[in-house]
Amino acid sequence: MNQISTMLITGGLMALLATPAMAGKDRHGTDTYYDYARVIKVRELTEIVQVDHPREVCWTEQVSYQVPGPAPQTYTPEIVGGIIGGAIGNQFGRGSGRKVATVAGVLLGGSVAHDLKNRHRHRHTVNEPVQRCEIRHEYHEEERVVGFRVKYRYQGRVYRTRMDHHPGERVKVRVQVAPVH
Repeated sequence: MNQISTMLITGGLMALLATPAMAGKDRHGTDTYYDYARVIKVRELTEIVQVDHPREVCWTEQVSYQVPGPAPQTYTPEIVGGIIGGAIGNQFGRGSGRKVATVAGVLLGGSVAHDLKNRHRHRHTVNEPVQRCEIRHEYHEEERVVGFRVKYRYQGRVYRTRMDHHPGERVKVRVQVAPVH
């Protein structure tokens, strides 16, 4: 009985191996099925590519700028300007017009003196550390696998194809059977 069981199991396995993996008809009504072929040779297809490695680079630099110094703590220019302006304004007009011209001269003289005093304020330079950053791109060449050239044998004939992955020891093939007209 053991010998008969072994023969049945062996025969069943051989029938399974000889039977196509899947069967059906394609869109034209042709009988199509899938089977497996033995891979003979696999060769990697490579190409050289540029690879970007961006990196952030930061540094500290001194930034200089001018700032006005403190204003002098004196009102002498404004007072003198007001007196001179009042004296000049007093020379114009008659009666109450003279008073208005004198007041206007005082105000205008004081304002001009104030502006002149601040125009000549000393400026000084301030240095301040500032952090700056930028992205720098560094490139290098690298060889990358882009596919595989596969040579396989199916029913005694040798075929070649290109695949995007390594097929292993066998490759799935589509078999179509159609009558010759």
